[in-house]
Amino acid sequence: MTFKDLGIIDPILKALEAEGYTHPTPIQEQSIPILLDRKDLLGCAQTGTGKTAAFSIPIIQHIYNDNKHENGRRKIKALIVTPTRELAIQIGENCSKYGKYASVNNTVIFGGVKQSTQTRALRNGIDILVATPGRLLDLMNQGYISLKDVKYCVLDEADHMLDMGFIHDINKLISVLPKQRQSLFFSATMPKSIIKLSQSILGTPKKVTIKPEQATAEKVEQALYYVSKKSKTKLLIHLIQQKEIDTVLVFSRTKHGANKIVKQLAKVKIKAEAIHGNKSQGARQRALENFKNRDTKVLIATDIAARGIDVSQLELVINFDLPNVPETYVHRIGRTGRAKNSGIAISFCNIEERTYLRDIQKLIDLKIPVVTKHPFADEIEELPTKKSKGKRQKKHIRTEDRSSNSSVNKSNNGKSKSSDNGGSGNRNFNSTNSGKRSTGGSDNHSGNWRSERR
Repeated sequence: MTFKDLGIIDPILKALEAEGYTHPTPIQEQSIPILLDRKDLLGCAQTGTGKTAAFSIPIIQHIYNDNKHENGRRKIKALIVTPTRELAIQIGENCSKYGKYASVNNTVIFGGVKQSTQTRALRNGIDILVATPGRLLDLMNQGYISLKDVKYCVLDEADHMLDMGFIHDINKLISVLPKQRQSLFFSATMPKSIIKLSQSILGTPKKVTIKPEQATAEKVEQALYYVSKKSKTKLLIHLIQQKEIDTVLVFSRTKHGANKIVKQLAKVKIKAEAIHGNKSQGARQRALENFKNRDTKVLIATDIAARGIDVSQLELVINFDLPNVPETYVHRIGRTGRAKNSGIAISFCNIEERTYLRDIQKLIDLKIPVVTKHPFADEIEELPTKKSKGKRQKKHIRTEDRSSNSSVNKSNNGKSKSSDNGGSGNRNFNSTNSGKRSTGGSDNHSGNWRSERR
């Protein structure tokens, strides 16, 4: 199956060819025919599967055909709403690539920067508007934006939108959109709250699902290190220094934690930068560009700031802190293994995070292979105790269980290229235990993580 087989017009095919894209990813192959047929779509897909092209290519094709019969100033025909600045910028860049020979333009608006450049682009007329909810509503209230001509509406990363508290903003936007429109709704997970929201936006949609467990088990090789909280930074330094890796994305649960990791890495001459909500938009973009250009080896990110990070051939993602929301784990490791590339995701887990681990493994239906052979594996860690009135609480001490006879080996994979993500140079990461399924728990498997240079 090629993009030409899907009925894509020549101007877009030319743009895709210029980017080196010929074969669609599964979500693109399933979604594009539905959207070209002007049906509503409910898509469940992890980030990194190529969903930006899945929804933007049909929209660009529709607008191209619509524009043949219209004259005058361009009006906003497509609205794409997304939770973060970084993701909005990424979507805008992709729309520009795919639409450059179709004369379909777009602009991106988000908060945290002056609005003058954005309002100037809006006055000049645009076909596609990519926006974060807050700035979109702000400019609507100021009279710069009218949505009365919108024919195509996309709500991307809907689950994250709800996590960030945008539900009321989304409801306001939906209330002012034209009733006659094509609606697209994408989310990496489908809890009840997301299903309820989708029902308020979509009519009778077609459904496309790329299962999270498929994405995590088949595209990203995973490993787990049990380590005490105090030794996490030491283990991080050890892995970075011992393994010949060009790029590492590290997730911290807090902004303060991200800054602290950067300072600790600097002490051992490892160049790292942090990206989080307290950073200015300029600082965040500079950090991203330095990381993409390999000027910075390690990028420390919080979950909100990491949405939209699209780095080709990203070799390794490390969960310095496990997320307390299991769906966030799926989003995090989706930074590597994008499109048809493979990747590696390593997670650190201290004793207080075991509950988070069980929830994650239950969601992805996979028991993550454990690496027990590392310098900090023998440390004893205490469970925190709660004080109770009149009773003396016992102190619990747990050591990491260890077993033997398994290993986690990394081997090379073939190269491939897919829309939304360039590059290849894939690395694989295999374990004798990677095929074991679990409904939770944290049983250990011995193993080690070995890295080979291509």
